[in-house]
Amino acid sequence: MALACRPALVYRCRMNGTTFDALDAAGTLRDAGFEDRQAEAVAGVVRNGRAGLATKADLDTGLAAVRADIRGDLYRALWIQTGAIAGTIVAAAGFVVAAVKLL
Repeated sequence: MALACRPALVYRCRMNGTTFDALDAAGTLRDAGFEDRQAEAVAGVVRNGRAGLATKADLDTGLAAVRADIRGDLYRALWIQTGAIAGTIVAAAGFVVAAVKLL
């Protein structure tokens, strides 16, 4: 069977910062014993399946956002704890002053 190049397989598609050569993949599959239609179908499925994958840059951006969110939560917790400790110290000092006045 002669190789009939389909237009969808005759280009390198660049998705998410990675390159997938569908024509080369189909050729490799043919060399492994796949028929033309099977090889083109598998290469097309792989090409289309890669469209929604995250790249390292996507993951780095998401990780930076999560780190910033966690850092903000930690600073808020630190301020709340500092306020609670300061309030406890003020209350304890008030009790000491009240006890001294009663003596």
